[in-house]
Parts: sequence; C-alpha cells; structure tokens
Amino acid sequence: MIVHGFAGIGWSEALRDLGMSDVGLELNDAACRTRVNAGHQTIRCDVTQYPTWVFKGRTTGKVDSPPCPGFGKSGKKLGLRDLPLVHQAIEDLSRGKDTRAQIGAACLDGRSILTAEPMRWHYDLQPEWIAMEQVPSVLPVWEQYASVLRRWGYSTATGVLDAADYGLGQRRSRAVLIASKVGDVQLPAPTHGGLGQPPLVAMADVIGWGYTQRPAPTVTGGGTATGGAEPFGNGTRQAMKRHIGTPLWRDRVGVHHLRPSIAECAALQGFRPRLAFHGGAGQQHLIVGNAVPVPLADAVIRAAAGIGARQLEIAA
Repeated sequence: MIVHGFAGIGWSEALRDLGMSDVGLELNDAACRTRVNAGHQTIRCDVTQYPTWVFKGRTTGKVDSPPCPGFGKSGKKLGLRDLPLVHQAIEDLSRGKDTRAQIGAACLDGRSILTAEPMRWHYDLQPEWIAMEQVPSVLPVWEQYASVLRRWGYSTATGVLDAADYGLGQRRSRAVLIASKVGDVQLPAPTHGGLGQPPLVAMADVIGWGYTQRPAPTVTGGGTATGGAEPFGNGTRQAMKRHIGTPLWRDRVGVHHLRPSIAECAALQGFRPRLAFHGGAGQQHLIVGNAVPVPLADAVIRAAAGIGARQLEIAA
C-alpha cells in the first residue's frame, strides 16, 4: 500500500501511469472530488488528526507534498522565519515525542507545522520507500529528514530538481527527498536537454502558443489565496511581452492576454488530456498549480521505489 498525505493529484497520476495506486488523505473538498473522479482512492480528512495505525504493517511507500505558501517566493514568507520551530518539531517526532500543537501555536504561519507532519507517519509506519517534494527553500528541512532516516537505516538522496529536465514543458524547480530501506537510492538523472538526449520541451509545443524555443515559466495556483487570478506572475508576464513578435514567440490565436486556461495549465503540468478538475475556477487553478508535475513525480517515484524497465514490464 502507498499512503499519500496532503493528497493532490500529481503523485497519484504518476503512480497510475506506473501501474501503481495510492490511498490519498486530503481535506479540501474540490481536491477530493477531483481525485475520486479520476479513479484514485481517497479519504477526506485532516491529515494531522488521522491515525497512523490504520496503515501500520502494510505500507510500502509514502509520498507527501505538504502545503508550501509560507515558504514560497511570494507573500510574507513567514514560513521561512518558522524554520527553526519546524526543525524542532521534526526532531521531536523522530523520537516519538509529539510537540506539534505547542510548536504550531508558536509559528507565525499556522501552515508551517504541516511540513513536519510526514515525520509522524514515517516514525509510525517505517515504509519501504519515501518520496517528498516542496519548493526549493525547504531543502534544508528535507536534509534534516534525510539525516533522521539514515539514522533509521534508510538510503537517502536530496536535492533541487527542475521538472523541465524530465520532459515537462515548464520550468519548475522543486526540492525533493528520496529514501529507501530496501535499496540504495540516488536522484534521478535528467532525461531531456543533455548531450544525446531529446531537447527540452517548448511551451508552444505543449499548448500551441508562447515560447517556441524553451519551456514555459512556472505555473502557479493563481497568485491569490483563492487561486486563478494569474497563473503566471507579473514579472513573468512582462518578460513574455518582450518576446512577442519575435521568432522566439508564437502568438495566441484570437486571445490577447497571457493568462493560460485551466486546461493549458494542466497540460503544462503534464496531466493527461481531459482530466477533470472540480470546484470553482479558482479552486481548479489551485489544484493544478499546486500539484507536483507528473513527469517529475514519475522520475522521483522510480528512483525511490527502485522501479526499472524490468519491474515496469512485470507490473504491466
């Protein structure tokens, strides 16, 4: 069994493509409906309150992408100021001491403590393999996780990967953690853009407009708490405008703004065509923009679970 905390849709779609499946724990109603209608087993709940014993003794893999607004480039960045508290909560949980309530109350951003939540599950379940992802500024936290996991006998690897290097038509850098109790792990090697490899996928080749020679900039949930306003930030849009009218840009037929549709954002995230997202427009943009890109999730899962060509043939 693969247990998926803070269960968006990206990890699950990658697992599906690999012939695997997960049990996702998620609180947001629209995200849950998106998952269920896509065929992914889902438990609607608060991950922080759900008991781990339900899965004890039968968990093969564990994947997580905790919420990251407080650690991102935009906003007040209160999560970065909370990092010492998050580090303490992780260390406490790694020794069976649950201080989430006290430390969470002391955090400037109440969401910061969620980045420590996976350690509670790792301590209790001891899965065979683990994969986690978040914004690059969280890499020191993943390195702390890796140090604890090595103490428990896991092989680990951490680093910042760009999803464009794995065939995504979008630049999207993410800090990842990979760990395994049953084999040695290392970060997945890039599949695109290197010597003898296919070129990076251009934005225009994915959605029909935009940059013709390079991937799209990072797609976000929309720039507001409710999502959807502008999946590309202001600075990004200004940079795009400077390329309009050049060979490096393909115009958008009949549309004169740079706001991608939900379907276009989904394509840039590597989702399969016609995958339905639920909720209002803002909620749909958040579900898409906050997801781990499918090609990156695929590469990370393969590395964590030790899936090679032979295992995939057997799974098929």
